[in-house]
Amino acid sequence: MSGKKSNKTSEQGHGTTGHQWDGIEEWDNPMPRWWLWTFYATIVWAIGYAIAYPAWPLINSATAGILGWSSRGELAQEIVAFDEVNAAINARLETTDLNAINDDPELYGYAVSAGAAVYRTWCAQCHGAGASGVQGAGYPNLLDDDWLWGGDVDAIYTTVSHGIRNEDDDDARYSEMPAFGEILEPEEISQVVNFVMTLSGSEPKDPDQVEAGAVVFADNCASCHMEAGTGDREQGAPNLTDAIWLYGGDYDTVAETVTYSRFGVMPAWSGRLTDAQVRAAAIYVHQLGGGE
Repeated sequence: MSGKKSNKTSEQGHGTTGHQWDGIEEWDNPMPRWWLWTFYATIVWAIGYAIAYPAWPLINSATAGILGWSSRGELAQEIVAFDEVNAAINARLETTDLNAINDDPELYGYAVSAGAAVYRTWCAQCHGAGASGVQGAGYPNLLDDDWLWGGDVDAIYTTVSHGIRNEDDDDARYSEMPAFGEILEPEEISQVVNFVMTLSGSEPKDPDQVEAGAVVFADNCASCHMEAGTGDREQGAPNLTDAIWLYGGDYDTVAETVTYSRFGVMPAWSGRLTDAQVRAAAIYVHQLGGGE
């Protein structure tokens, strides 16, 4: 490489850039005018855009732009437009008896579609995208026939509207299982757990304790779970005779439930969603297959 400046000139009268490589030199020709004007135009356009639209980040926000446009504002306008389009059918959804919606194909189809959108937005985080719940975490499977508070569409609507054991809605479903670790002796807890396992056909850990466990169950548990262990939906007391367990049905998990109790909470959605959305969600969940 040589730093020697060449005295050569191009046909247009321009010299070289002043460097070469293996005898190869580069002409110092200016950029084409069309390219330069295009480049200047992009600069002007960028300055105009920064003035007209949100552009420069600040500490808590960004420059607003003289046009006042924002993506949030545009989305809000689209939501209002869709609400206006769906206003009539939403009004029908709010005024039609829940059990009669199925008789109106147009309304039913809309309710299922709208309910699916509501479910994916607000419910899937706990109950799963496929509505099968989260085993062992206390989020119920919505596809089976085991419903703590009832699985017909009216019961589902009430549950979605008011929630369970929350402090925000006076009409929330409410039940509370005592922590029997503060009431029963460890031996009695072991006995009743072994008995409870037999109710659903599971093999008890200690068969010799089942008979004594039946007495403990009758004295302490039957008032809510009923004498046969079939539960009571009015109290939200689960059926212990099936193989469906919200937190798990093995010995250790049942023993933990009896000892410390469970206290799952579901928010009330009536204050966050419109009544049409709540009704749509109830229709959607009911038609998944687990509803009664």
